[in-house]
Amino acid sequence: MTMTEAGFHSVLVWAVVALAALTFISLLRFTAPYGRHYAGRGWGPEVSNRTGWIVMELPAPLLFACIYAVGDAAHETVPLALLALWQCHYLNRTFIYPFRTRTAGKTMPLAVALSGFVFNVLNAYINARFISHLGDYGPGWLADPRFLAGAALFFAGFALNLHSDNILLALRKARGAEYSIPRGGAFRYVSCPNYLGEILEWAGWALATWSAAGLAFFLYAVANLAPRALSNHRWYRQRFDDYPGERKALIPGVV
Repeated sequence: MTMTEAGFHSVLVWAVVALAALTFISLLRFTAPYGRHYAGRGWGPEVSNRTGWIVMELPAPLLFACIYAVGDAAHETVPLALLALWQCHYLNRTFIYPFRTRTAGKTMPLAVALSGFVFNVLNAYINARFISHLGDYGPGWLADPRFLAGAALFFAGFALNLHSDNILLALRKARGAEYSIPRGGAFRYVSCPNYLGEILEWAGWALATWSAAGLAFFLYAVANLAPRALSNHRWYRQRFDDYPGERKALIPGVV
């Protein structure tokens, strides 16, 4: 019995959901070894932070665009609008953000970069293939409340993510390699508003695409970023005696 592409796509979507569960459980037990949490040993070969980041993210804009382009609906209005949402995030994340960070002399395990690369290959396929080929979006979808709410949520998350990144980057520029407490913006309420912004983006994507692929990616984003936010929050509280006690890790007033 031959599996159809739709069936194969469904299997991969469920694989992302399973990977989200595994990632969430693992990151609650073990802190991901990069950035401030990487001690520089015990994880095998290393690459520079900037190189590793670009390698890790590269499939998200490039492979996504290639897979999207061969879909039967690639030139239709709604898929093009969804493509624009996706690339709005990933062109910045892959080709702009790494060159704004102060990463001279810092490294990450090659295994981390490659694992991110593999995930982004899988995620790019399931999302790009759905919006440009397997999904069915008529022109009226642009006026559908699900698309409008999803796009609004996406851009709100993108703005929060970008503004929070700007605060962190300015802090690193001012203080160099020395860590300090970020202040201003949504940092008044949570330790990781940049992560919260990204989660909101992919919640918006799931809503705007109204797809199992989009939902799977949202679940993975939560599974990946929520434990990291908890780890960063603990790190700040352990490192700084004057860290604001009212701040939560990820969701204002909640956690």
